[in-house]
Amino acid sequence: MPIRSRIRTVPHWPKTGIMFRDITTLLKDPVGLKICIDEFANRYKGKEIDVVVGIDSRGFILGGAIAYLLGKGFVPVRKKGKLPAETESEEYALEYGTDTVEIHKDAIEKGQKVLIVDDLIATGGTAMAAAKLVKKLHGEIIELAFIVDLPDLGGKKKLEQAGYSVYAQTEFEGD
Repeated sequence: MPIRSRIRTVPHWPKTGIMFRDITTLLKDPVGLKICIDEFANRYKGKEIDVVVGIDSRGFILGGAIAYLLGKGFVPVRKKGKLPAETESEEYALEYGTDTVEIHKDAIEKGQKVLIVDDLIATGGTAMAAAKLVKKLHGEIIELAFIVDLPDLGGKKKLEQAGYSVYAQTEFEGD
């Protein structure tokens, strides 16, 4: 059974017209979760990666597991005000307003090769902000990896146009 079939679609959430892709059904399924994490680990096994960065909050679940299987460290990118030490921050646009993500200034060493992980790529705003944070710390981004791509929202294309390699295990187009 493929990953896509283990992801629940919730119509009209959080507002009318939105088809929300809920990965909690994948996460609670031990076989589905194993397939998902193993697929990521197999893709990156043997690649030059020094650290895995996970984006708040579901990227922590995926990134931690992937980092463990690869024998690498894990670094969180958090929402503003959640990290205790000195941080770098990056603001990004939302549908109505802005938000900010942060990373510890000492989280990535100059030249380290970084894999960025999150559950879903929609418009690409959060992922682009995370990539900018890694760049501020002089890390080299190997790839940005997601379970789900929503191609109609253009996030993957936006990241690729910025020069990043992007991988998604599955996609949901317009349905």
